[in-house]
Amino acid sequence: MTSASPSPQLSDQLPPTVELRPSYNIPLVLIISGVPLALWQIWVGAIASLFGLFLLFQAVTLRLEFTATDLDVYRSGDRIRRFPYREWQNWRIFWTRVPILFYFKEINSIHFLPIIFDPRTLQQVLEARCPRQD
Repeated sequence: MTSASPSPQLSDQLPPTVELRPSYNIPLVLIISGVPLALWQIWVGAIASLFGLFLLFQAVTLRLEFTATDLDVYRSGDRIRRFPYREWQNWRIFWTRVPILFYFKEINSIHFLPIIFDPRTLQQVLEARCPRQD
């Protein structure tokens, strides 16, 4: 019995640098759901809508760029963080049918990011560049 590893095949198909497109699904759902929530409880609706607006702003200004060795986070064209894959211990996308949260653990820290970028491309790039050790 042989086990096929998808990483080399996917890695060969990917360009050297992959920038994820923004996804506005979660922010828009939060903003829209804030309206009926406000009819029930004004402060609950306001919090949901404000959080949706915050995530919408983040989706517009932040970009994730996957290189051969690192995940780089850019805000308005300036790199603000670099996460080398060699320091990653694990990653996961929660609720794969409706992806809402991306988690990855480095040697010294844990990161949770809302899915405000293309989840399919995220999954493909992660499997190719940083295979999980499950």
